[in-house]
Amino acid sequence: MGCVLIQERFPDILSIYLSIYLSIYLSIYLSIYLSIYLSIRTAPPPLGDLYDLSVRDPETFWGSIAKERLAWTKPFDQVTDCDLSSGKINWFLGGQLNVSVNCLDVHVAKDPDRVALIWEKDEPGTEERITYRELLEMTCRLANTLKSYGVQRGERVAIYMPVSPMAVAAMLACARIGAIHTVVFAGFSSEALAGRIQDAQCKIVITSNQGVRGGRIFDLKSTVDNAVKSCPSVRHVFVAKRTNESVPMGKLDISLDEVMVGQSPVCAPEPMDSEEMLFMLYTSGSTGKPKGIVHTQAGYLLYASLTHQYVFDYTPGDVFGCVADIGWITGHSYVVYGPLCNGATSVLFESTPVYPNPGRYWETVQRLRINQFYGAPTAIRLLLKYEENWVKKYDRSSLKTLASVGEPINHEAWEWFHNVVGDGRCPLVDTWWQTETGGVCIAPLPAEPGAEIRPAMAMRPFFGIQPALLGEKGQIITGNDVSGALCISKPWPGMARTIFGDHQRFVDAYFKPYQGQYFTGDGAYRTEDGYYQITGRMDDVINISGHRLGTAEIEDALDEHPDVPETAVIGIPHEIKGEGKTPDKTRPATRDLLTPSSVCFTTPLFTVKTA
Repeated sequence: MGCVLIQERFPDILSIYLSIYLSIYLSIYLSIYLSIYLSIRTAPPPLGDLYDLSVRDPETFWGSIAKERLAWTKPFDQVTDCDLSSGKINWFLGGQLNVSVNCLDVHVAKDPDRVALIWEKDEPGTEERITYRELLEMTCRLANTLKSYGVQRGERVAIYMPVSPMAVAAMLACARIGAIHTVVFAGFSSEALAGRIQDAQCKIVITSNQGVRGGRIFDLKSTVDNAVKSCPSVRHVFVAKRTNESVPMGKLDISLDEVMVGQSPVCAPEPMDSEEMLFMLYTSGSTGKPKGIVHTQAGYLLYASLTHQYVFDYTPGDVFGCVADIGWITGHSYVVYGPLCNGATSVLFESTPVYPNPGRYWETVQRLRINQFYGAPTAIRLLLKYEENWVKKYDRSSLKTLASVGEPINHEAWEWFHNVVGDGRCPLVDTWWQTETGGVCIAPLPAEPGAEIRPAMAMRPFFGIQPALLGEKGQIITGNDVSGALCISKPWPGMARTIFGDHQRFVDAYFKPYQGQYFTGDGAYRTEDGYYQITGRMDDVINISGHRLGTAEIEDALDEHPDVPETAVIGIPHEIKGEGKTPDKTRPATRDLLTPSSVCFTTPLFTVKTA
């Protein structure tokens, strides 16, 4: 009777309370589910079910994971707002967070003395270990330094440094104060560096006096000096010391080590909207100048974190060894942001595979007890030419997962990597992805325990990735045992948002060739049982050692020579680098033109014919 009376008088109140109760119940249930299935601290979920959910209901999938894995200053109120046909990509709208907090502060609060970085210097056996507390303090001092010299939220900062803790701190310092970093590979020439600084309109450059690699010294500061002569936007150049050598210091130059000492080790993090820019990274295009690919805060970090865990079978306590340079997207996602967001110990590898001898990688694995090893097929093809004893003499029992990146790995390299390095017991995952995708999109893992891994094949799409093969007329090719242009039909959080300063170029390059699809520029074959094999580039981009170089940029450099009436640049097969060289057919005068305009390691890799 009492209940009936209340219901008659207050029907809306009962409805409200019922809604609140159901919301709380569902929230608790979802939280429990996620803690069981999605946390990196527990056993892996039923992966097939998770993939099905990720493509069937991406809002629920990504929204739930974002709430569980990331620390938010302000919760988001809309999971996604995307339209691939117009290049509109938005995730986690209304939310705010700080990437450096997720990579540092949350771990310092739990375990400040956990090792964040192991810096494997070029000099053998001279590694340095940096804890999460130490990295946070370094980051804050550097962030306060930038602020004291007027760096504001949204301004661009160029980083031209060797692989080092200071370079990582520079990236995280920018993230902490809301500045946008653009890391330029420290092998680029002054002209290439200047072009990127000019395009991004950077006001600050952070560099080192010198770089050390393979026993050789490289004068980075002089390269920066030449670059900034044509970059009026640059106000200051901060110079860190990698070696004890003195370098000339001009009116723009500031000793980074000296000014950081006087800064506070505490810096309040800037709350950043989910879709504000985190960084720009330049990648070669098939036409015109390199493209400044833009990645934003929340979506990129979430995707880097999730792929780092699942693709490489990372578990807490592992030592993650990605030997990529931080100047490339692999270094961004799987040396810095992915591992640090997951609280991992990440290896910074400064040297080369063959310095001081061909056992360098495997001696490092033994000494640092590396659990996951992620490298390029180019290095593997180089190393397999040496005696197996260079591998066998070192203890590699710590290895759990091997992985390759940058280009499709050939069968010979795959078999050697798997059987000689991994003793046939470690899963070897051939990962396919791009600067534009933010993280791995197709790889053999994640998969159920015991699932097949086929040699030299990327195989399975990651959560939320829906590959499609398209024909010459733009039609979707259905069924299996078919080939076509590899596209991705639905958006995902880690994908690039635009090309800096030229959104129309972004749309034209990636979404116009196949309307409503993200066009990767690669071709692929779908096997009879539905797995994916990457077959190579379909545009005018040359892949050398996993690094994409636009033919147009090289042709423009060659056109400067008065004896060159017309140019055409193509890649040729190379047994180690993938595409490569016939230096005996390269005329010295035209070869020299390539040195300032492209990266240093491309100079001998092209056949140049002049009229």
